[in-house]
Amino acid sequence: MNSLILLKYGEIILKGLNRPLFEDKLIANLKSAGGDDISKIWKAQAAIYVEPREGADEEELALRLSRVFGIVSAAVAYIAEKNLESICALAKELMKDAEGKTFKVESKRADKKFPHTSQELSALVGEAVFENFDHLSVDLKNPDILLTVEIRDFAAYIYLNKIQGVGGMPTGTNGRATLLLSGGIDSPVAGYVIAKRGVLINAVHFYSYPYTSERAKDKVLELARILAGYCGRLEVNIVPFTDIQLEINQKCPPEQMTIIMRRIMMYIANKIAKKHGSSALITGESVGQVASQTIESLFVTDDAAEYPVFRPLIGMDKEEIVTVARRIGTFETSILPYEDCCTVFTPRHPVTKPRLEKILESEKFLDVEALIKQALDNTETIILTRSGN
Repeated sequence: MNSLILLKYGEIILKGLNRPLFEDKLIANLKSAGGDDISKIWKAQAAIYVEPREGADEEELALRLSRVFGIVSAAVAYIAEKNLESICALAKELMKDAEGKTFKVESKRADKKFPHTSQELSALVGEAVFENFDHLSVDLKNPDILLTVEIRDFAAYIYLNKIQGVGGMPTGTNGRATLLLSGGIDSPVAGYVIAKRGVLINAVHFYSYPYTSERAKDKVLELARILAGYCGRLEVNIVPFTDIQLEINQKCPPEQMTIIMRRIMMYIANKIAKKHGSSALITGESVGQVASQTIESLFVTDDAAEYPVFRPLIGMDKEEIVTVARRIGTFETSILPYEDCCTVFTPRHPVTKPRLEKILESEKFLDVEALIKQALDNTETIILTRSGN
């Protein structure tokens, strides 16, 4: 049976005269994700067709391509001639190996010259399947097997249960932003949510060796690898932060430790964002989750930011964030017991309603510019891709 991978995209269709630019970027991203496993790729009738190379694992390739931002569904589709006999014959062939007791046929007729309507075609194909398999029954609401028939310009395409894609917009179509990536649950989800909108992201991680271990660093890099599986490429800047924390601990009021630390993170992130041509910073903060995430604390933190700070999780509770983390595959890594720099020198009673003027007074005891320069001079840069390198 001849086959290909049929990919669908969503809101790109609404882009009007700019739509070809988004489609072309999406195809470029798919080529990058598929690599040598793609023999040919083209677009037609609001879909993308992928011809795998000979010997490629079609199911694995379809799954990989479904994780490219912009794709809403992927399926290994088998090709039939555009006549009822050929379509029914292929449908029965595919159903031989399908697992389940109930089925439904769903038809889509992009070629309006085809003699049967979508509803008629579904009924006719369903009848042919039902008559040939005694163990199957029809279930139109919750079938075990969904058999889809699409009538397009050049052929009929038939496939079983499709893979749900991640949706969103193609990476690289909506500017650049810098993600403050910790080893926790929230920041990887925040990076994913913004990247899903087509934003090309890079990351900065603050590392407090020896107070945090090499395993903590490896944990963050694993989170970055997972994100790169969606983004295609992620540059991670590992910033040594121990000396800065020691200076703050020695020279500033202990209750202000966390908020001053967050401000200096912003100062450093500003520099890295400028280097990468970013137009925004991304954090995983949610209002009221911890002391540094009260409205007052966020106001004082943002005073140190030269760029807009995107907080896509700002109104979400922990349960909602965890749900997304599980879905995108970061949760199990995030909960590994290797602490990040935010857990070092944590005050017993952090200020929850800081006043900017008091924080600025405390910062005067620090040589902030020298601390930033030293940290940036010793920053390690690691580039991760979909392949895991």
